[in-house]
Amino acid sequence: QELPDCAKAQANMLRASRRLARALPAAHRAFNVARSACVTPARLTRTTLMAHPAVQSIRMFSSALPPHFVVSFPSLSPTMTAGNLHKWSVKVGDKISTGDVLGEIETDKATMSFDSSEDGYVAKLLVEEGSQNLPVGQPILVICEDAGDIKAFEGATFAAKGKPAAPAAAPAAPAAPAAPAAAPVAPTPAPAASVPTAAAPSGERIIASPLAKRLAAAAQVSLAGVTGTGQGNRITKADVDALVAARSSAPAPAAAAPAAAPAPAPAGAAGSFVDIPLSNMRKVIAARLLQSKQTIPHYYLSIDVNVDKISALRKELNDAADGKFKLSLNDFVVKASALALKAVPAANSSWYDSFIRQHNAADICVAVATDAGLITPIVFGAESKGLSTIANNVKELAEKARSNKLAPHEYQGGTFTISNLGMFGVKSFSAIINPPQACILAVGSVEKRLITPETTASIMNVTLSCDHRVVDGAVGAQWLAAFKKFIENPNTMLL
Repeated sequence: QELPDCAKAQANMLRASRRLARALPAAHRAFNVARSACVTPARLTRTTLMAHPAVQSIRMFSSALPPHFVVSFPSLSPTMTAGNLHKWSVKVGDKISTGDVLGEIETDKATMSFDSSEDGYVAKLLVEEGSQNLPVGQPILVICEDAGDIKAFEGATFAAKGKPAAPAAAPAAPAAPAAPAAAPVAPTPAPAASVPTAAAPSGERIIASPLAKRLAAAAQVSLAGVTGTGQGNRITKADVDALVAARSSAPAPAAAAPAAAPAPAPAGAAGSFVDIPLSNMRKVIAARLLQSKQTIPHYYLSIDVNVDKISALRKELNDAADGKFKLSLNDFVVKASALALKAVPAANSSWYDSFIRQHNAADICVAVATDAGLITPIVFGAESKGLSTIANNVKELAEKARSNKLAPHEYQGGTFTISNLGMFGVKSFSAIINPPQACILAVGSVEKRLITPETTASIMNVTLSCDHRVVDGAVGAQWLAAFKKFIENPNTMLL
């Protein structure tokens, strides 16, 4: 189809170059081709323009199909390697714009929506709603530019990089999807091999995107010697995700042997048991707790604290709140823990393989029980927040956790964790450390105890679990002493 004028050609190619620039640095050559072609009196046609070598070299689609964009399964967190497609929010034929919600993805901690980065029409849904364990990078949806092109994609299949696979008309077509399914996983082992000790030669430049470098630094992953999958072997975010996944899954073979133990289960009588499928969250909880107990040298310190003054202050503040907030005992525990971390900063640390990181802010994780499992949303900078702000933050985070609406930044990270089972009548318990943190506080119930023949007091038991690699026994004892001082003299928390 002949383009009406040079201006339209430039506009169309500029739009295309901006889209392609994310994948290929040479995409802007397309715009230059259109601009230079318009110098001649002859009109620029689509056929002439697309036949130009510079344009052909940057096309992201097969010549057998109309212009299109393949949406891959996204990574919604630095540690995410796979997830479930909870539901689609679009169907084939829908017109979509940049920012429109395409669907919802279930990660290991929450269900989140993902948006379109392109304008166009939904040409094909490559995976079904409810699909499980989809690897990051697997093609899941195709967007085309014109509604009239949708029928052209009915029989097309797509590999990991968004290129059409074998034609559907071939006799062996039913087997063709098997190859694309394995393709997203295949790149994972390759970069993993270069993670442990592969060092770049002296002076060698590491070619990586700024995002990839930031993620690698945050995850303590070396990019030396790694060959990327991007243009010109450039290391991309997907490559870093694969490296992190390979490192975190390294102990998996050792754990695989015990997994075979439940094989005799079918010997039970029919109907005598129910097998419950593991959710992504349950798998992550199991892996992290196993890692914690196997690799962290735990030790435990317990202490009793008098909460009579806190109970009186809490009642006084709640009576004067006019419904703006409602303080719980746990809010005081969060505040006292944060202030104790500032008083004993050595306890506010995390263990990494080659160093110990001491944090400046007290970001307190509060354990919340949900139907899917335990999750720990974070109260950031709790040492500088008032009790009413902490109370409202914890309430909001708990509601989002139970409705599976937490964003990754709201539960990833933290420097210290609190687990409170006191409301269930548990007097005391020892909690498992949440790596890479060095401490977790287990809070028991409050009970009346006879102090003298004439007096009683409300006593709460707390147990601090510490990582002996980071926090020595004396440091743990100092932290508990500071915590006890703040709890038993709550007015000092207001200073």
